[in-house]
Amino acid sequence: MCRRPGLALAFASFIFAGPVWGADNWPDFRGPWGDGHAAAPGDHKVYGVPLHWSETKNVKWKTEIPLLGLSTPVVMNGQVWLTTATIDGHDFFAICVDAGTGKVLANVKVFHLDNPEPLLNGSRDNSYATPSAVIEPGRVYVHYGSSGTACLDTATRKVIWKRGDLPCRHYRGASSSPLLFEDLLILTFDGASLQYQVALHKRTGKTVWKTDRSAKWNDEHIEKQMVKDGDWRKAHSTPLIVKVDGKPVMCSAGAKAAYGYEPRTGKELWRVDHDGYSVAPRPVMHNGHFLIVTGFSRSAQMWSVKAGGKGVVTDTHVDWKIDSPFPKYSSPILVDDLVYMSLDDSFLACIEAKTGETVWKERVGGRFRACPIYADGRLYFFSLEGVTTVIKPGRKFEVLASNQLANNEVHDDPRRGPGFMASPAVVGKALFARTRHHLYRIESE
Repeated sequence: MCRRPGLALAFASFIFAGPVWGADNWPDFRGPWGDGHAAAPGDHKVYGVPLHWSETKNVKWKTEIPLLGLSTPVVMNGQVWLTTATIDGHDFFAICVDAGTGKVLANVKVFHLDNPEPLLNGSRDNSYATPSAVIEPGRVYVHYGSSGTACLDTATRKVIWKRGDLPCRHYRGASSSPLLFEDLLILTFDGASLQYQVALHKRTGKTVWKTDRSAKWNDEHIEKQMVKDGDWRKAHSTPLIVKVDGKPVMCSAGAKAAYGYEPRTGKELWRVDHDGYSVAPRPVMHNGHFLIVTGFSRSAQMWSVKAGGKGVVTDTHVDWKIDSPFPKYSSPILVDDLVYMSLDDSFLACIEAKTGETVWKERVGGRFRACPIYADGRLYFFSLEGVTTVIKPGRKFEVLASNQLANNEVHDDPRRGPGFMASPAVVGKALFARTRHHLYRIESE
């Protein structure tokens, strides 16, 4: 671990700056506050999210979801929305499920492509419907990368507007989810060919601003074919918008750099340069610092970056760096002053947010892609094998429960497994969990 001594904490307030609809909705793939927490900061009410379940216990309903999608379900006003697509990428769908009964209310074909971009070897892990939707009262926004973005009316389930003209060669598929901010729908395109952020007016779909990534690639001299193909320029992360000293700042992790932007205009405020690429986890915020993962490559690290500054601030605003442990697929989650994470090789880990020091690292088995959640004072981790490990937060590792779903599924997708690649949603006392083939509502009987 590398830590910069004497770097002062930013005197910054932290408030999630996206739209907040409360604990009875899950509007974003990381929930109402963008951080995987089911309840608002300071809300210690116990909602009754189950601790134990199985295929025959505490499952209110189970609905088969056709085709293939890895997007998180979003939930609002009694509706669950999620996306799916044909495995070959020709047709893209938005599915609406009744949250109370599990009945499919609509399965809308939003886009058709005659010649979709191949996923190549990304087809082992990714899909054509991996970015999650975002939802607000009356409207849901679905995004499939350069294959298309659309807004649907949640009452009629009709398409209001579409965009299919935002270019990007994703090279192994799109993953970054959209986010809502004020009147904007902000999209991230970190592909092999083009890398940019773009904001659309959420009412019309028209472009409001577009900002290209400013990273210095420094890869033109490298003869490896994957580098020539643009592999070192792509990323899969979703930005986080917070208020820092009363002003909104969007932290966005890309290949070779992470950025701070002014989300209303797209103006780049600051940048930290690194050597990583294919970063997937969403940043988290702790005491004026963004905690980011730099990528998937061997040189990747986890960094603590002080919010603020202007221009390239790599030498002045990085508080600490660690080589291990950190997640390469799923987003970390912060509870109090500790950061918890599920690793891709059967381990869970905990580090100090302030220092990056490892508190514990324990093997629980399984592989992890879905992001963890925090509900009713417990942390829930979801594996590809369909096992949810529930632990008590703290400096001592303590497993409270281990729950199995999808154990009777046909293992027709071994790379992804029958279980969880999509992150779950929590609304009240119910947990909405998407496995390879089904959507579950898990709730105490």
